[in-house]
Amino acid sequence: MIEQVKQWAESNRESIVSTYQELHELAEVSWQETKTTAYLCKRLDDIGFSYQTFADQTGIVVTWEGETDGPTVGLRADMDALWQNVEGVWKANHSCGHDAHMTMVFHALRCLKETGFQPKGRVKVIFQPAEETGGGALSLIDKGIIDDVDYLVGIHVRPIQELSFGTASPAIHHGSVAMMRGRIKGLQAHAARPNLGINVVDSLSAVIAAVNAVKPDPTIPTSAKVTKVRAGSDNLNIIPDEAEFGIDLRAQRNEAMDDLIARVTKAVQHAGSANGAEVEIEVAARLDAAVPNPLMEQLVGSAITELFGSEALSAPPVTPGGEDFHFYPTRKPHVKATMVGLGTGLAPGLHHPLMQFNLDALANGVAILAASVVKAFELQQ
Repeated sequence: MIEQVKQWAESNRESIVSTYQELHELAEVSWQETKTTAYLCKRLDDIGFSYQTFADQTGIVVTWEGETDGPTVGLRADMDALWQNVEGVWKANHSCGHDAHMTMVFHALRCLKETGFQPKGRVKVIFQPAEETGGGALSLIDKGIIDDVDYLVGIHVRPIQELSFGTASPAIHHGSVAMMRGRIKGLQAHAARPNLGINVVDSLSAVIAAVNAVKPDPTIPTSAKVTKVRAGSDNLNIIPDEAEFGIDLRAQRNEAMDDLIARVTKAVQHAGSANGAEVEIEVAARLDAAVPNPLMEQLVGSAITELFGSEALSAPPVTPGGEDFHFYPTRKPHVKATMVGLGTGLAPGLHHPLMQFNLDALANGVAILAASVVKAFELQQ
């Protein structure tokens, strides 16, 4: 079956790339993936799969019932794009590769059907919205979509700095991400009499220095940095009394993120209020770090090796980037999950507005996903 999957992917390279190009042009930001949803529904109709959509949000769930009882094996793709300035024009832009992920998952489903595969259980394919907000996976978890899933495989194109074209890894060891928002309240005054006011710009300066001075456990990769500040008005002769700020936190382990959030919160509150200002800070969004699953990494690793040889198999990259995919196994521990890292020659980097990669890698990803589904069902034999 693995050889059939490989041959199918090779012979369908042109149609795979065509799907990618069409999805790339349909780029839509988080929770607004309506045209993308409609496109995928039409394509699923064309190949004869039934699916579920939602009245209150975007996203699609395909369930392929086999003729016998067995486990549920899932594939997941994210759907949303980023809002970016692309050569002077602000627009939705697929610079994180979600168009590629949808393409590969869709064609993996098509590959399995057209090669005559019959699941001994069921295949569930999840086209998930709003990964970039950190809320898309949680929304589907809340709807019970993942409750019956036993094995789950995702995929993500990787930058050239991590994996070279033609290689793939059986996992991506993402870190935890937290985004914090803060507000500062001071007291307005005439700039000629700063002693009568409480200057929130001074508080912002103290907050930035305090965040940069946080010292978590040095044995675990972490970072904390202020990424947004806003204060004052168009009048330059007024002591400003309101400010906003944002902080990005990264930690390679979930428990390290807990510690980092506590340290940053304490530092910000103390430093920002030292001049008498009032400081509020909260976690606006958070992503769980990957929890490696040896069984799934072995399964996907064997699929990569059988398809392309041992030289194509790379160790899982450890990255400070985040992914809401990891909510699935952390919130539902019965789910055995891993995310394939696909070497694509991607440059200059993920989230760069002019990101590009070698489209020949798409067929490789299709084959790996389809072969991983086959091998997941073989675990029950």
